[in-house]
Amino acid sequence: MAEETQKPEAAAAPAPAEEVVVEKESEQEAASEKPTDAVVEDKPAEAVEEEPKVEAKDTKVTESASFKEETNIAGELPDPQKKALDELKQLIQEALNKHEFTPPPAKDKDKPAPEEKKEEDQPATSAAETEVKVETEAPAPVEVKEEEKADPPIEAPAPVEVREEEKADPPVEAPAPETVVETEVVEKVSAADDDGAKTVEAIEESVVAVATPPPAEKPEEEASSSLKPDEVAQSEEKPEEAEVPPPTPQEVSIWGIPLLADERSDVILLKFLRARDFKVKDAFTMIKNTVIWRKEFGVDGLLDEELGNELEKVVFMHGFDKEGHPVCYNVYGEFQNKELYQNTFADEEKRSKFLRWRIQFLEKSIRKLDFSPNGISTIVQVNDLKNSPGPGKRELRQATNQALHLLQDNYPEFVAKQVFINVPWWYLAFNMMISPFLTQRTKSKFVCASPAKSSDILFRYIAPEQVPVQYGGLSRDGEQEFTVADAATEVTIKPATKHSVEFPVTEKSTVVWEVRVVGWDVNYGAEFVPTAEDGYTVIVSKTRKVGPADETVISNSFKTGEPGKIVLTIDNQTTKKKKLVYRSKAKPYSE
Repeated sequence: MAEETQKPEAAAAPAPAEEVVVEKESEQEAASEKPTDAVVEDKPAEAVEEEPKVEAKDTKVTESASFKEETNIAGELPDPQKKALDELKQLIQEALNKHEFTPPPAKDKDKPAPEEKKEEDQPATSAAETEVKVETEAPAPVEVKEEEKADPPIEAPAPVEVREEEKADPPVEAPAPETVVETEVVEKVSAADDDGAKTVEAIEESVVAVATPPPAEKPEEEASSSLKPDEVAQSEEKPEEAEVPPPTPQEVSIWGIPLLADERSDVILLKFLRARDFKVKDAFTMIKNTVIWRKEFGVDGLLDEELGNELEKVVFMHGFDKEGHPVCYNVYGEFQNKELYQNTFADEEKRSKFLRWRIQFLEKSIRKLDFSPNGISTIVQVNDLKNSPGPGKRELRQATNQALHLLQDNYPEFVAKQVFINVPWWYLAFNMMISPFLTQRTKSKFVCASPAKSSDILFRYIAPEQVPVQYGGLSRDGEQEFTVADAATEVTIKPATKHSVEFPVTEKSTVVWEVRVVGWDVNYGAEFVPTAEDGYTVIVSKTRKVGPADETVISNSFKTGEPGKIVLTIDNQTTKKKKLVYRSKAKPYSE
């Protein structure tokens, strides 16, 4: 037991520095289990080849000392980070101008349409060409008669051939009618020598009969035929080119804040940059993927969905830490309820609903954050692993991994601290399994505590008046005499030691107090001692043994008309240190 108390203390000291290497040791030492030694040895062995890279990352993290010391004010950033932020803004502006923040499927649907149109346009133009050829070649026979017989016979049958081919089915039969047509034309021409006027009239009539349907279309078709191969395609492309410039830049918002607007936008962009070690292209890709995922997942519409309140005891927000971060509690032990577990993870549909509920809860919490450069834009996560199902639960493991990937990819730098309390032995193996999916920066924020040290770890980051009563604090539901505005005092009582607490009393006042010892197993009593020498001591609460089963907050009050003091006595006869938490206030009264 002594080892358990010493190891978490050793881990407690370096935690505020939040250096990556130190935090790894604190995770394992705080767990106070023998397997930690094996884990500590295995980790360096696996990462021997990557030691130089890890050291480079560590220097970046240790330069800022901790997450809380990193500024979100653009003017206070180091020059390389300012440059990265400006470059990221430029990339985002270009992407907004080009409307690149859209889901890929929409682009794929638009691509085949123009290709099909082009293929449809090609046969249409070829048909127009055949008609134009027929019409343009029609007057040729008239000119032939004034000159010689050599050239016209070849041109004259062209209109007839085209007409016959269009009416006939197979193009293979074309050569046969060509020879026949040539002989017929020659005979007609020879007859023209004898009686030119008649033959000319006959030919003109035949030509007119062929060309009568499209006479009105000739000027338009001839004009189009002269522009057909290149200019027609350009005329089709011109309206498309004219349509591209008019669209205004795309507007994209995340968590209700535009990507490029003001200082709040800079805070969001810095989150993505820090998640990618200020690698601009990687940060831009992450933002782009996040925006697309939010559209595909329907995050904005998710806020208004009714997903039930069955999990309100599993995940809930409660109070703030000592730096003002909202605190979110994740109580995995609630899934010991078989009915709740089945209703949440039994099949893919239920796991999907759980994931949507978890994203909805996170989105609502994020919307309450202050994204101003001096504001609080991160959350403290407290993960209670007491009685939680182990990693052997396949359904829970699947849901956890899926949620982990989504949060890691789309919610960067929203966690100021990850505190794991009531850590069981199997968490070490689970931590080894998920650690490859976590960045070094994320792992540096992890703090673990065994069941015996969970309250101490919480009090290190969260004031007792803000900690829920089930975790050793004084905060509980319902109307109480005290609120979170009434600060509490922490005291460590050494083993086999008696400790006294005094509340001064003024004349005609009522003193109200509440006290608790984490784990109790101590003797407790209270009395009023008057200031006057001839006064009598009044027993307010007889000394009694308060056991671990009575681990609740003791509230009491005393009304007096003379000055004095209330004295509380806590007698710790155990061999363990005890954490005492108390607060009081005096209220005037009139008879």
